[in-house]
Amino acid sequence: MTMKLFIIILSLIVNDLHSFEVGLQRRSIAAKKSFLKISTQPSDLEKPDANLVTNPSTALGSPLSDEMMGLNKNAVGLLKGAIFDTWFAGESRNYARFYALETIARVPYFAYLSVLHYYETIGVWRKANYLRLHFAESWNELHHLLIMEELGGADSWFDRFFAQHIAIGYFLFISSLYFVNPTHAYNLNHAIEEHAYSTYDSFLRENEEKLKNLPAPKAAIDYYRNGDLYMFDAMQIDTCEPRRPEINNLYDVFVAIRDDEAEHVKTMAYLQQGEELTTSHDDVCNVPEEPLLMKT
Repeated sequence: MTMKLFIIILSLIVNDLHSFEVGLQRRSIAAKKSFLKISTQPSDLEKPDANLVTNPSTALGSPLSDEMMGLNKNAVGLLKGAIFDTWFAGESRNYARFYALETIARVPYFAYLSVLHYYETIGVWRKANYLRLHFAESWNELHHLLIMEELGGADSWFDRFFAQHIAIGYFLFISSLYFVNPTHAYNLNHAIEEHAYSTYDSFLRENEEKLKNLPAPKAAIDYYRNGDLYMFDAMQIDTCEPRRPEINNLYDVFVAIRDDEAEHVKTMAYLQQGEELTTSHDDVCNVPEEPLLMKT
């Protein structure tokens, strides 16, 4: 099992390196155009030529083959079965599993932000709305994490050690992958968020009555209902009228979390196909068509 897992992870890296040289050439061209804009009209960086780029995938990445997408999905499924389904087996381990899931789920958005900040700093590419989007996604996952901590998911030192150390290694891997090809990093996270949605959906169906009789954690009430909802709205890219979850009990909380994961799945799918994404905070809010990856 360990050798098979190693081979799959190695394949994810090796099979994507063929696009690295092309990516460097595209970055070089983008850098020259961006530096020219900086020297003349800095504000133009926020309004790039529509014929050039729309999002990080089209600006800095290249499309993936169906085979590579399948490899990503299989690798995520193998990791879930080999690690999470083994370490967190048993009904009593649900909250610990969700704590670990949310600790790791924040990492890709940190990685995207780090690389995009780097490209902005050296003048290669900048669009502030994608920094806001990925920060809002990380903010969303943070509040999922706070909810799981309030439910006792982080009580075990071993569970914290396990999740945090995986997160560190995952950050280094995803940051490197995003440098090579943002499209690949988005596709890998797409597969992970699909598993997250499925995990929460199964949990809801299996524990509906129990959850409806338990109170909602304070962290959930503050984030979804009573707090400042600006960042919650900033991650919703498929509606110009942001949703407002009903939070009356623990079942409602997990419904909201599951629906958040569905939102992340859609966002990763849109980003891979080069959509220009907007939210209700933008001057012009456009709802894109259903992403192709959601139809297959």
